[in-house]
Amino acid sequence: MRTSLKEDRIPRIAVMTIASLGVAIMLFILYSLVRDSIPILAHVTLSDLLFGTHWYPTYDPPEFGMLPLIAGSVSVTLLASLISLPISLALAVFLSEVCPAILREILKPVIEILGFFPSVVLGFIGMVVIAPWMVMNFNIMTGLNLLNASVLMGVMIIPIVTSLAEDSLNSVPKDIRDASFALGATRLETITRSVIPAALPGLMTASLLGVMRAIGETMVVLMAAGGAAMIPRSIMDPVRPLTSAIAAEMGETPFRSDHYFALFFAGLLLLLMTLALNMTALWIESRAKRLRS
Repeated sequence: MRTSLKEDRIPRIAVMTIASLGVAIMLFILYSLVRDSIPILAHVTLSDLLFGTHWYPTYDPPEFGMLPLIAGSVSVTLLASLISLPISLALAVFLSEVCPAILREILKPVIEILGFFPSVVLGFIGMVVIAPWMVMNFNIMTGLNLLNASVLMGVMIIPIVTSLAEDSLNSVPKDIRDASFALGATRLETITRSVIPAALPGLMTASLLGVMRAIGETMVVLMAAGGAAMIPRSIMDPVRPLTSAIAAEMGETPFRSDHYFALFFAGLLLLLMTLALNMTALWIESRAKRLRS
């Protein structure tokens, strides 16, 4: 008996140690971001950082208005979500409720494999294939723009949302479907009025996780968004999201300069955005559990 207790204690201690290490690493990252973000506030007010419309960090005097960068991140994420989420949820419903078993065995692995597709390859496709095609067909100055980046971002998050949403639909008890059919409902009515409402919290969580994936993506927007720090007025305008600004500028920024601290502040903004989405997803999940109980 003592040997059994000792054997149970060792895995528990190992799991607690690894979990504590992960939390400690996250706290250290947060501390580093806050530590290297605060110094910029000694030279630029918070309102100028968040609502300034000019991002010229190398000018004399420099301007650190991040509103164009924030607008770039939000616009790419929203447009990518509008493109991908309906497709993802429709695919999840098809795989879970309609697709024949043989076809599901083929489609599901294919969709999951697409989730591991390298983002740099998608960015390369956006630069050498989609961008020239857009210039030729839409009569625009550049094909590296908001629409290009959003389409590629949508392709990236479709496998993630589809896989998670399908798992949520599959977790709906079979009794709910059987009861709906027993009352004379058609397959479409069962899906729309019984299965989807029962799986709605999971579908919303899957969608939010896909949005989180989009807002933190770097390579696609760096290669396909155009890199112009401006507030977009149309989907054909080039944009410069926060992630691409950090990736493009950090390597050539003087250490501990105002520009350096401003980029860390941009990273802190990204962390807060993803944290807000993550907390929303957790709230939806916990609320669903309370309703079930």
